[in-house]
Amino acid sequence: MRKFSILAALFVVLGCAGSVCVAQSNPQPALSAEQANSSTIPNQPTGDSRPELHKRNPRYRIEADDIMELSFRYTPEFDQEVTVQPDGFIQLKGLPDEVHVQGLTVPELIVELKKDYGNVLNDPVISVVLRDFEKPYFIAGGQVGKPGKYDLRGDTTAGQAIAIAGGFSDYAKNKQVFLFRRYTNDTVEVKVYNLKNVMKGKNVEEDPMLQPGDMLFVPKTWMANVDRFLPRTSLGTYFSPGLL
Repeated sequence: MRKFSILAALFVVLGCAGSVCVAQSNPQPALSAEQANSSTIPNQPTGDSRPELHKRNPRYRIEADDIMELSFRYTPEFDQEVTVQPDGFIQLKGLPDEVHVQGLTVPELIVELKKDYGNVLNDPVISVVLRDFEKPYFIAGGQVGKPGKYDLRGDTTAGQAIAIAGGFSDYAKNKQVFLFRRYTNDTVEVKVYNLKNVMKGKNVEEDPMLQPGDMLFVPKTWMANVDRFLPRTSLGTYFSPGLL
């Protein structure tokens, strides 16, 4: 019995050793750095092929014609109400030069004002309130009844927005409606929707909900090879410059 146990143990040891030998005799080829990265993160874009993702729930950025109220806690004589000029500048009480504010958020503007007034006042405490600013909107262009810029009031789908803009014209390619949505400050993302079925009450789940600043374009003929991301400067190809 003892001999049998010794033989069994020897058999197990030899079997394991054989397994090791087999594993070592058939080594797996080493992966290159590129293959290793692709196997770890599948379908991961390389390089700078995608623009930087726009932040969720972005802060409002000041536009031309916005009206702001500036309050100075310890020096109320500097309190003032200003309107942003078409070129994005404002003229401020007590400062020799105009300040460019277009594109800034309110917190960013406060930082800028503290820096500029720091040459005039000692550690100023400033607050800014937007009294009038650009309301949420969407733009509809191309083959719609009334192309233009419309107020975005409440939840509105792309199909509803087309209806607000006068519906499709007789030559509209309603199977290929383009939605341009801000992705970064300089880039828009392009998505395509088939609204023909939506208008017939079919596939209503494919009717996207609009966000402020969205732009819908309805072509007259089928368009191919439209990039997913486009620079904002190229939107003049689709929309009248007066709408942008």
